[in-house]
Amino acid sequence: MIHISEAAVTEIKSLQNKDPEKSCSQLRVKVVGGGCSGMSYSIDFDKEPLKDQDKIFEKDGVTLVVDAKSYLYLMGTTLDFSGGLSGKGFTFDNPNAKRTCGCGSSFSV
Repeated sequence: MIHISEAAVTEIKSLQNKDPEKSCSQLRVKVVGGGCSGMSYSIDFDKEPLKDQDKIFEKDGVTLVVDAKSYLYLMGTTLDFSGGLSGKGFTFDNPNAKRTCGCGSSFSV
């Protein structure tokens, strides 16, 4: 399971409302190689999930899709959104990450 916070739902809906191309898209979350800790997160909008290969999660009208390989690293993760003074953006509370970089955008297991 991947959890989506209320703040993340609000921000995703806001992004979808600002851009008609994104309005009927799902949010795709991936784990890719790179970053100072070895793996990093990738977020983008995607029109069609790959039904046989993707895990699909929904909350309050927002659909999040994750490919099977990335899901192995993301099980139990909470996607959140922070708009505070110390930075604005999506954050990941990933219980599988053994180490993260200082900015929190990459991790290792």
